[in-house]
Amino acid sequence: MMDWTDRHCRAFHRVLSRRARLYTEMVTANAVIFGDRDRLIGFSPVEHPVALQLGGSDPKALAQAAAICAERGYDEINLNVGCPSDRVQGGNFGACLMRDPALVADCVAAMKAAVAIPVTVKCRIGVDEQDPEAALDALTDAVLAAGADALIVHARKAWLEGLSPKENRDIPPLDYDRVYRLKARLPGVPVSINGGIGTLEEVAAHLAHVDGAMLGRAAYQQPELLMRVDSLFFGEADPHEDAFAAVEAYEPYVAAHLAAGGRLHDITRHMLGLFTGRPGARAFRRRLAIEGVKAEAGLDVLRAAVDEVRRAEERRSMVA
Repeated sequence: MMDWTDRHCRAFHRVLSRRARLYTEMVTANAVIFGDRDRLIGFSPVEHPVALQLGGSDPKALAQAAAICAERGYDEINLNVGCPSDRVQGGNFGACLMRDPALVADCVAAMKAAVAIPVTVKCRIGVDEQDPEAALDALTDAVLAAGADALIVHARKAWLEGLSPKENRDIPPLDYDRVYRLKARLPGVPVSINGGIGTLEEVAAHLAHVDGAMLGRAAYQQPELLMRVDSLFFGEADPHEDAFAAVEAYEPYVAAHLAAGGRLHDITRHMLGLFTGRPGARAFRRRLAIEGVKAEAGLDVLRAAVDEVRRAEERRSMVA
């Protein structure tokens, strides 16, 4: 979810669900240590609970970065051992680390020694020619022995040779049963599942076998999915009656960003999937794409875009 789940996206998603745990896009340990921390790992208090996803393979650097993030107030540090991008392959981290469980364990142990908050691992079931039965067990056993608090498993292999990062999200076949078997072997360990989950009904089905389910592209491309999470999975009232009310509740955050000199497009680029499948959705996206990118664009543009949907739904109800 690099370049997707930035602080503005997460603040928007928090409006839609009070309880879903939010994850940052992956940030490398060295970027945290040497980069612009406010830009890279800054976040709004409204985002809690929120986890920082780190990339790297140097235990010392990861420990230092984890300590910085914990001091900033994150609720969890998540080590990414699943991303197959060219960038992570060049830096020997992400999914490449599936080949070296001992090194991943060293990284986890170093981070656990540096922070008091949970340290978790997100991985694949294997890479390239690895046997998923042996590879996933080997990595899991190593990181648990090092103190990892939970695992999030993307239920497909990553092919580091022969497939692009984009193809790695779809082409390797999903094997949810492999993750279920891992959970059955380790009943006391929190195990969440990821990969290809597109509906809340699918989430509910997975939760019969594992402890959690992570939504990626589905939550980003159809954010209204998140509006039913609290009632379906936490037994609590959903925060808003509908998407119109959710946008209204998000307006103070948008206004504060604009007042600080930010641009509307920084925020609305993460909202284009709202109202998907509803009358006026195309007009909503078009208005934000054309007017929302202008330097002077303000809240009036967002409100006008939302009104496109409201008017279209009113027209449909009159016809019906």
